Amino acid sequence: MKTFSIIFYSTLFFVCFTSISYSQEQSIQLSLFNPIQIVPESQSISGFRFNLIYGKNANVTGFDLGLVNESTGFQKGFQLGGVNLTGGITGWQAGFVNLSKGMSEGLQTGSVNYHQGHFKGLQFSIVNYAATLHGLQLGLINIIGEGGFLPVFPIFNFDFD
Repeated sequence: MKTFSIIFYSTLFFVCFTSISYSQEQSIQLSLFNPIQIVPESQSISGFRFNLIYGKNANVTGFDLGLVNESTGFQKGFQLGGVNLTGGITGWQAGFVNLSKGMSEGLQTGSVNYHQGHFKGLQFSIVNYAATLHGLQLGLINIIGEGGFLPVFPIFNFDFD
């Protein structure tokens, strides 16, 4: 029985080690600031990322928390930080400043939401900007680059075309 346990746990350790070493997507990221982080910036995170000061990865799926969070690719899930930078998002982006681009869908909340690209969903902030929008903006200043109720409008702006 002891021999079986040793073989079983050795195999389990080997399988886990191999999948962690060779996988392009890691489940946990801890970062002081880039490049002082566990997982290199070129790899993706699927699970939990905590950035004490600044973290940068290709794609992030799951929960993203930190002072400055950057995903050069796509962000899927919940992103909470002082400054959030993404190449696109599906989910909720909450921060003091949210900067995103590409095709995004979900909710942006903060002081400033700036989206270069098509945003589908709700932007709720003091200042909202979307290049194009299919949804609603709520805030003091709401700007839609193309289309919209009006290009700039206080309190709310929308486009559902």
